[in-house]
Amino acid sequence: MPLTPEVVTADRAVVARLAGLDVSFVPDEEPWFTIDGVESPRQIGSDGLGGAFVLLPSQNVLYVSSEGRAGIIAESFEAFIQLVVARPYWLDMLKFSAGGDLAEMRRAADALEATLDDEDEVNDAREEIRKSLGLGEADDPVGALYEAIAASDAIVRATDGSPFTTLFNRFSIDSNPMLRNAAA
Repeated sequence: MPLTPEVVTADRAVVARLAGLDVSFVPDEEPWFTIDGVESPRQIGSDGLGGAFVLLPSQNVLYVSSEGRAGIIAESFEAFIQLVVARPYWLDMLKFSAGGDLAEMRRAADALEATLDDEDEVNDAREEIRKSLGLGEADDPVGALYEAIAASDAIVRATDGSPFTTLFNRFSIDSNPMLRNAAA
């Protein structure tokens, strides 16, 4: 049986653990964006920064940030859950992607993993979620995220019609002393 939002939300313990990884399955009340070619976007959740997770008709998962950035982040809902579990700091990996450089994203992932404040809690959450949902570890969550965003063809617009930009940001971990030192 494929993993769906309904399967995940039926398990309160998994929902609570995912909330600890900054994923909520409570969608926004009012739509604040549109997606070209998608009549009624299915928002499946949000994050603590005001961003929205949308399950597209193609079954890809789209992330729409509150800062005007958007892109497909996973090829399926299951890949989305695997990404969030494996790399809960996935959005920071994009911030420090040096404009979409896969090698830089891998450096950022390593540095971010090394600087987790609550490593034991995150590892416990990873283990519990994977066990409860019957998920294995993702083969290459950083590469999968990169590929999904690089191939993203979804055009997201603010309510005024202006298009959102890519999720890849221009920073590298070298511009952050803590991450730079963690990578050394």
